[in-house]
Amino acid sequence: MTLRVLIADDQPLMRSALRNCLTGEPDIQVVAEAADGRRAVDLVYQLHPDVALLDVRMPLVDGVEATRRIVHGPQPSATRVIVLTSFDLDEYIFAALSAGASGFLFKDVTMEELIQAVRVVAAGDALLTPGVTRRVLERFARFLPTLPTNDGPVLTPREHAVLRLVARGATNAQIAGELHLAESSVKTHVGHLLAKLDAPDRVHLVIYAYENGLVAPPGRPFPEQERPCP
Repeated sequence: MTLRVLIADDQPLMRSALRNCLTGEPDIQVVAEAADGRRAVDLVYQLHPDVALLDVRMPLVDGVEATRRIVHGPQPSATRVIVLTSFDLDEYIFAALSAGASGFLFKDVTMEELIQAVRVVAAGDALLTPGVTRRVLERFARFLPTLPTNDGPVLTPREHAVLRLVARGATNAQIAGELHLAESSVKTHVGHLLAKLDAPDRVHLVIYAYENGLVAPPGRPFPEQERPCP
């Protein structure tokens, strides 16, 4: 299957560099380019690419707002977004994730890292380095409740158990071993969680779990409710 990619950056040289990195791959096709966020959103609505690479700083509409319109706008798209920036600033990371981005890359990544990022995100996985994930959770920890809330969709005990393990960073294979399930069953549970919680990928399941007190943020003792369900 060919992965269809849109590139949006206000710098022509950067767009050219990204395009050249990707077009040499037999399973990746760059279907469109945009010089601003508004045009990027329009092209996503028209072409429905699998992945959109969006620069954070663009004229008319920036990458964060473009991401929000693509993922949560009046015409929500199945396109997954990777946000690109030259700046290693937490404010961009948190804003992009809150807007629905599935990945976050700095522009000094290697060609191999960029190509792998497109494939990972297109496959439905999230793309965050361990360092970024840790900073995300530490940032959220200051504002999170200490006990689970009663808001949101009703999850089964098994879904709660899977969600808590996902939030700890466990893979499907590790979850299967912990809960004595087949790996295919774990994949089904994760799919149900993504649908119930309207989450684009696993990283947003992690954020949901921390926001709703289902797991303890860094520096806090684990609540009784955090223990895996039977």
